[in-house]
Amino acid sequence: MTIRNLIKFLFNSLLLGGIITGILGFLIRWNEFQPYFTEIKIGAILSTFIWLVGVGLIFAVVSQVGFFAYLFIHQFGLGIFRSITLWNAVQIVLIVFVLFDLIYFRFQAFAGKGESILPYVGLALFLLIAALIVAFFKAKTTNRTTFVSALFFMVVVTILEWLPVLRVNEASWVYLMIFPLIACNAYQILMLPKYNKLSAEERERKSSTKNIAKTQPKKQTPKASR
Repeated sequence: MTIRNLIKFLFNSLLLGGIITGILGFLIRWNEFQPYFTEIKIGAILSTFIWLVGVGLIFAVVSQVGFFAYLFIHQFGLGIFRSITLWNAVQIVLIVFVLFDLIYFRFQAFAGKGESILPYVGLALFLLIAALIVAFFKAKTTNRTTFVSALFFMVVVTILEWLPVLRVNEASWVYLMIFPLIACNAYQILMLPKYNKLSAEERERKSSTKNIAKTQPKKQTPKASR
């Protein structure tokens, strides 16, 4: 990917994370921010929105780090198993294992006496459904072999990025972080081929321009008359 397209790719991901967190932050934490709207505190609304956008930018950076780590892990896995079929099977096992951890260990750590496990299952199910949708579109726009890898990224890597707030288990932060993570991760996994294609076209244009310049005869400077 060329530097210009890489910058666009990263900037759009940052912008997406910031805007989603800035908007959804008011909805998720409405009980806290409702007085700003009922009392029409414009300054407080704007300052809170800017703060939420800043938090969203941090979430987006976490997503970007996770994405580039995933690209390395994916190539590493292919290098070790030397078969996309075998590597996909390993990824499916890891997906099941991590989803089980998300449900069971969080339930064991944070559930109160007599509390149902269903909310913990629901959170994992929500993430899985979002991941399946993204993986479906990834496979549709590229090829079927990318389905499992996209699902692995959207489930396993997203949960690893989500860990800091999962350990705290503050509901508002859990939901505040997951939405921008899903959006940024989905954007990166789906849009990477587009930016790679744009970069290839850009390099091809530059190469063609250089070849044309080399084939054109050089202009001869006229000799000065004596």
